[in-house]
Amino acid sequence: MAILILGLAIFLGSHSVRIYADDWRCAIRARLGEHAWKGAYSLISLAGFSLIIWGFALARQTSPMLLATPLAMRHAAALLTAPAFVLLAATYVPKNGIKAALHHPMLLGVQLWALAHLLTNGKLADLVLFGSFLAWAIAGYRAARKRDSLAGTTYPAGTMPATLITLALGLAAWIAFAFWLHGLLTGVRPFG
Repeated sequence: MAILILGLAIFLGSHSVRIYADDWRCAIRARLGEHAWKGAYSLISLAGFSLIIWGFALARQTSPMLLATPLAMRHAAALLTAPAFVLLAATYVPKNGIKAALHHPMLLGVQLWALAHLLTNGKLADLVLFGSFLAWAIAGYRAARKRDSLAGTTYPAGTMPATLITLALGLAAWIAFAFWLHGLLTGVRPFG
């Protein structure tokens, strides 16, 4: 469990700098330069993510069961991740109405993804991993909305074609992941 917690601290810690120390982040980025900052940030994030994967795999083997969830919950959770994939796509497709309305769809997508996994996984390691991501995404969304409000940030209205592309890409990615990649990568097949 220690490796998982270390990975979460590194990964979510590096992703929380903007939430809790934005002035420091801006100063360091200005001093190092944009490319050096992004390079260091990427390496730290990759190290944390690698530790999360390794630590979670180890922790699940010995983690105590806290809550037995019904098998049917797996299907409900899998369906709940569909909008999470659409929200992830909305982060990257320009001029879509979802981003125009929600402003920070990736953080909302992470919240749905984490919640879905908490509903269907009852081990302590699951609670630590998915609970940490859920708490981080909630804090990140609140901070981003506050930053937008203070800066007077406005988002351009979305267009119907971009919104439809966003929906199609998000759902296609979800189908690929739910029916093939999730089983390949994790050994768990959400739909049997």
